[in-house]
Amino acid sequence: MEEALVGRLEAAVSRLEALNGAGGHRPLAMAIGGGGGQVDPAILAFDELVAGAVGRVSAAAGKIGAEVAEVTRVLEKAFLVGKDLLVRTKQTQKPSMDSIAAFMGPLNETIMEANALAEGTRSSHGNHLKAAAGSLAALAWIGYTGKGCGMPLPIAHVEESWQMAEFYSNKVLVEYKSKDPDHVEWVKALKELFVPSLRDYVKTFYPLGPAWQPPGSSTSKAPSAPCPPSASLFSSSAQSSQPKTGMSAVFAEISSGKPVTQGLRTVTDDMKSKNRTDRTGVVATEGKKSHKATCSSSTNLPSKLELQMGRKWIVEHHVGNKNLIIEDCDTKQSIYVFGCKDCVLQIKGKVNNITIDKCTKMGVLFKGVVAACEIVNCNSVEVQCEGSVPTISIDNTSGCQLYLSKESLDTSITTAKSSEINALVPDANSDGDWAEHSLPQQFIHAFRDGQFTTSPTSHSGA
Repeated sequence: MEEALVGRLEAAVSRLEALNGAGGHRPLAMAIGGGGGQVDPAILAFDELVAGAVGRVSAAAGKIGAEVAEVTRVLEKAFLVGKDLLVRTKQTQKPSMDSIAAFMGPLNETIMEANALAEGTRSSHGNHLKAAAGSLAALAWIGYTGKGCGMPLPIAHVEESWQMAEFYSNKVLVEYKSKDPDHVEWVKALKELFVPSLRDYVKTFYPLGPAWQPPGSSTSKAPSAPCPPSASLFSSSAQSSQPKTGMSAVFAEISSGKPVTQGLRTVTDDMKSKNRTDRTGVVATEGKKSHKATCSSSTNLPSKLELQMGRKWIVEHHVGNKNLIIEDCDTKQSIYVFGCKDCVLQIKGKVNNITIDKCTKMGVLFKGVVAACEIVNCNSVEVQCEGSVPTISIDNTSGCQLYLSKESLDTSITTAKSSEINALVPDANSDGDWAEHSLPQQFIHAFRDGQFTTSPTSHSGA
């Protein structure tokens, strides 16, 4: 099986090399600026990465089949496209922020193809699809052009991108750890592909980004007519092109110089309430229905993700948004998450305090906190800590999964009026696996020696 998959990968590489040769470029494995026939070590190392680490993921996916094999084929395609882009960087002058999207277009399209497989699916392999699709964002480091490009250094970008995908890969580990070793093998191979394999590759050859062609050379310039960047790689957009809303629109209208009463209608006598004949003292049934409709629509409040007064991040009323990210945060700031449903929030920094309130099917991934992480009035939430957290408080919550790293094993967990609380910690007997522990929700109170003693309920089978 592995030989067949490696053979398919080599055939795909050969096709890409043939395409580049037809376009007048030199073969992919040749150094662009070196002597004739000189092999670029960075491209050779990338070939080894594809044949080895990607090959192991493909072999494991072949044992599972179905959608897992399909999304893994897209992953293979993304790495081959990434190799082609790496070669093109040596032929291309460093693109501007306007043209980088056109340069990264082929990779962006492949990532969108993987996202299409993962989004909106109700498959039993949904977490597999989301883990694979989310991990491909790590390849966007190829588009790094410098400090002002809005992206961290390539090594940090690979690590942070995998952390987002690991949120879903951990779910696969927990679900299939004692059911099917093939799924566990696939998750471990996927993780090893990005961390450490791709991370170490970038660290060795491109720690400061790709080697673009120096300015003034005779080689091709960056694309001059780019298409709009896609949200999967570039999320920034020009704020000035958006129409003004809220109070900004009101002040803009006032300052426009138009008469204040322009656009107002004239109220005639028959439109006045005292002269209307259709008003009676009986409340119609239709009036009640319309009132209910108005009340239900008022619950659709606008979503927020903003920093208030420089001290408190507000994340409110998001629905179905899997890419909520807070990057510029510090230990003096707190984070309040309220009324979100079916979302994933990633906090890329250590903060003072995190509160998750009235959220459903919410996932939160954070580096660490100084004080406490509080979960209140929630249903089916998942929280993962990658650093340290002194206290975790869970109150009036039904269904909570806590993923604790080695640094956070000393945390104190307080629960009240909550059920279905599970804590997952790194398994000491298996590298990369999680050990699941259920926190008790039933207790026995007994009066002994003049005082009540409390102990958790234990169940024993026959």
